[in-house]
Amino acid sequence: MKNRSLKILATGAIGMLALAGCTAAEAETVGDGNSDNKDLTIAVFNGWDEGIAASELWKAILDEKGYNVELEYADVAPVYAGLSTGDYDLNLDVWLPNTHKSYLEEYGDDITELGAWNDEAKNTIAVNADAPIDTLAELADNADLFDNRLVGIEPGAGLTEAVTDNTIPTYGLEDMDYQTSSTAAMLTELTAAEKSGENIAVTLWAPHWAYDTFDLKNLEDPEGTLGASETIHAYGKKDFSTDFPQATKWIADYTMDLDKLQSLEAAMFVDYDGQDYGPIVAKWIEDNQEYVDSLTA
Repeated sequence: MKNRSLKILATGAIGMLALAGCTAAEAETVGDGNSDNKDLTIAVFNGWDEGIAASELWKAILDEKGYNVELEYADVAPVYAGLSTGDYDLNLDVWLPNTHKSYLEEYGDDITELGAWNDEAKNTIAVNADAPIDTLAELADNADLFDNRLVGIEPGAGLTEAVTDNTIPTYGLEDMDYQTSSTAAMLTELTAAEKSGENIAVTLWAPHWAYDTFDLKNLEDPEGTLGASETIHAYGKKDFSTDFPQATKWIADYTMDLDKLQSLEAAMFVDYDGQDYGPIVAKWIEDNQEYVDSLTA
């Protein structure tokens, strides 16, 4: 009886080990000497065109290297939450030290910095180039010339937070109608204002293709309420370097200056009116092959 019981226990243990082996199957890798997981999800902020451009570029690069890259669009807060839980692998549009400061304070311990790829970013409030004011200090006294409106972007954006908490109280803009909705809605308002010749004030940021499309100027911010130049970083899930050691090295070395970024944005969002960016990015890569090849050299 004792030997029979031991046989049953041993058989059961072997079965459990076999089951565990099935359920813990290793993820498919890229292969050909690359041990990275094949499937990689890049989270992209809705409406953040520099992030869309960088993400589409890296999707094209990594797909060509044998990865299976998926882009998933979401608002800022859900992206940070998803990175912290491992639902997303990578985001290429983290603005520091100011714009996304509150998100890093909340989620920083559960995500990992991979590198900074641009140090020329800046939050702004922009107006039509022929507007009769040049600084934010003049906006309150001339609010009626702008239909008493300041047109913003997504309510959860770091730029929106900076304008609400810093710019509006500093320059006495509380009586203006600060409208937040989406980047797309802001750009629609900007288009309409340019066509009608009306003054408009919008929250914006550089780099952005809007500066190549519309005749704009940034209002000077003498009190520094929107911060100085910012740096755009790539962040991954906590164990990104474990699942993607090769991609970690590539992303860490990735840099893209303002001219290159604005060139890609112009190709995707100014010269092209559509959503299928794959062929547009492929043509841009062809025209910038030496630079693109250097990103994975």
